[in-house]
Amino acid sequence: MEVNKRSSSSSSLSDGTIRMIQGAILALALTIFLGNLMMWVIMPTFTYYQKWVPVLVAATNSTFFDIQGPIMMNFTFPILFIAVLGCIYVHLEKKKSDIVTSSYCNKDWLKILKKPKLIKPLGIVTWIELFFLAMFIILCVWYFSAFVYFHYSTITAYAATKGVEVWQARIDRLALVIGLTGNICLTFLFYPVSRGSSILPLWGLTSEGSIKYHIWLGHMAMTLFTIHGLLFILFWAVSGRLHEMLKWDPHYISNVPGELGLLVGLILWITTFPAIRRRMFELFFYTHYLYILFMAFFLLHTGMFYACIMLPGFFLFLIDRYLRFLQSKQKVRLISARVLTCETVELNFSKIPGLEYPPTSVMFLNVPSISKLQWHPFTVTSNSNLESDTISVVIKCEGSWTKKLHDVMSLPSLVDRLEVSVEGPYGPASTHFLRHDTLVLISGGSGITPFISIIRELIYMSSTLKCKTPKILLVSVFKNSSHFSMLDLLLPITGTPSGCSSNLDLHIEAYLTRETEPAPEKSEPLRTVWFKPNHSDAPITPILGQNNWLWLAAIISSSFALYLLFVGLLYQYYVFPMDHGTNKVFPYHTRALFNMLLIVASIGIAASAAFLWNKKKSAKETKQIQDMADSTKSLNSLLAYADQELESLPQQSLDKSIKTHYGRRPDLKRILLEVKGSSVGVLASGPKTLRHDVAAICSSGLVENLHFESISFNW
Repeated sequence: MEVNKRSSSSSSLSDGTIRMIQGAILALALTIFLGNLMMWVIMPTFTYYQKWVPVLVAATNSTFFDIQGPIMMNFTFPILFIAVLGCIYVHLEKKKSDIVTSSYCNKDWLKILKKPKLIKPLGIVTWIELFFLAMFIILCVWYFSAFVYFHYSTITAYAATKGVEVWQARIDRLALVIGLTGNICLTFLFYPVSRGSSILPLWGLTSEGSIKYHIWLGHMAMTLFTIHGLLFILFWAVSGRLHEMLKWDPHYISNVPGELGLLVGLILWITTFPAIRRRMFELFFYTHYLYILFMAFFLLHTGMFYACIMLPGFFLFLIDRYLRFLQSKQKVRLISARVLTCETVELNFSKIPGLEYPPTSVMFLNVPSISKLQWHPFTVTSNSNLESDTISVVIKCEGSWTKKLHDVMSLPSLVDRLEVSVEGPYGPASTHFLRHDTLVLISGGSGITPFISIIRELIYMSSTLKCKTPKILLVSVFKNSSHFSMLDLLLPITGTPSGCSSNLDLHIEAYLTRETEPAPEKSEPLRTVWFKPNHSDAPITPILGQNNWLWLAAIISSSFALYLLFVGLLYQYYVFPMDHGTNKVFPYHTRALFNMLLIVASIGIAASAAFLWNKKKSAKETKQIQDMADSTKSLNSLLAYADQELESLPQQSLDKSIKTHYGRRPDLKRILLEVKGSSVGVLASGPKTLRHDVAAICSSGLVENLHFESISFNW
């Protein structure tokens, strides 16, 4: 068994100790989650409402937290504690030297469950994803059936209390139960879109790879909430109580904010369907901001008692969203842009050397001159080891926003400066492609961009660290020869070690589907646009510094502690005296409003303090880079060096690795079945049909050495 070792920063802990601590963290997190899951299972039962709730009411009758306190601690604290554990886990993952073995995948007991399964309504999913999806559906079914049994067991008494027929009361209770079941879907809705959260990497997931979960949960939640609203309207109609649609009860559920929330949710939901999203992306993008109104109306409708179960996911999302907002306020230093012949642009940004990121990372860009609100994700193609001072993304013209950006870069007159804001980069906590003997990278069109970062990482591994790297077979499908220039980006402008291509076992099979013979050679070079430095622009820095995960753990802990302190003071000195000392009762919806404001205030205080502290620490390094950029002499030397590098790229040796096929598509089945190696990693990126074809071959069972992973940003 061969062992490959990647050097890392020195650490006082050995890799064995770190792995043991990580295992303990995973075990503790799983135990806490299972305990929290038991709370969800028990909640819709008689035991909870007839035994637990009376005890909670009696225990909190004379305390400032009221019944909301224990309920919140039961459902919110465990998940936030898991998030803190996840931060520590990912921090240790960065400290660990990447020790990999060629037989790792053969010892992976879960490799059968990780096999892809193609299901048309869901796309590409693994067996383990299907397992958890089935478990979630079972939880929803249990929640629904248990609540139906709970409420229907006393339906006669309830109908008499409401002054309606029993069958009408059944509609009323059924509507309530469906709404409570939708709340379960809402509970998990925000985790996949929390890009910087630690919950996802704790379980080996990324936000980009988990967007499909957000889509599934969103469809389920809105379906249930729509049925919930329609059934209540039906109940009010058949019982002659349509006037209740305008009811805003200060002591219980308020109908008006619920109806407004449903209306906002329907507008948001309709624009997410592919027929609308693909044709009118900007409409989809802008209407998605309605989630703010939806959540505000939801909390005003239900109050904090019913919202406690979904609060932790939304709490973590708010922290992540506010940190992204703080990062996006800084305009970043754009050094240069390379304009390719295939309507593709490579943007090169300045960054501080301490900003590290793994391959296949993603960075979100905003260009105010094109759109002040739109943010678009792009794959990072640079390598933080080879290019310590710059970070690059490649942008292909595939929509109105990217077309406008390409037009700006293609103007005959040089652009002095382009104002850009960024969020990220975001990437997986660890990479697994080094654990394979062979890598097969299959891309279609601009889908090659995530593979550029992988190849550059392997260049660094083989040239600098002298590690044994997997053999690489890159199968790229392009429409015509103009797109062939995408392969020029495989090697960086600067930082390429001498003889790197000879150390890397790389073979490229390029397929040009719309050309039957080689096109006449064109001498049109890559157009490079250099931007003048601006004192207001800064290099990209880690938003929370080098120990960002530990800082995130501190933000989660301190913000929740601040929230408990603020809400405790609110109840002690305002709510509790009003409820028990006067004839007035503090309104239900006002409590929810105060809670929302206190959550926002707590997160704002904790996150702002951490952000400003780290910004102050990195200000010196940022100023040094800005001073260097402001120097005309430094800029001229940079231009001369870059031009020299462009001429001396080891492109000839790369060209020898390329075999071009004209007028046909690759026979993917033949290619994959002929690949040798005990463990073959298969990564597919590009159009949906391409990814589905590759997944079907890997899951066919014809060979056992293929391990599939899909890389997609086509949501």
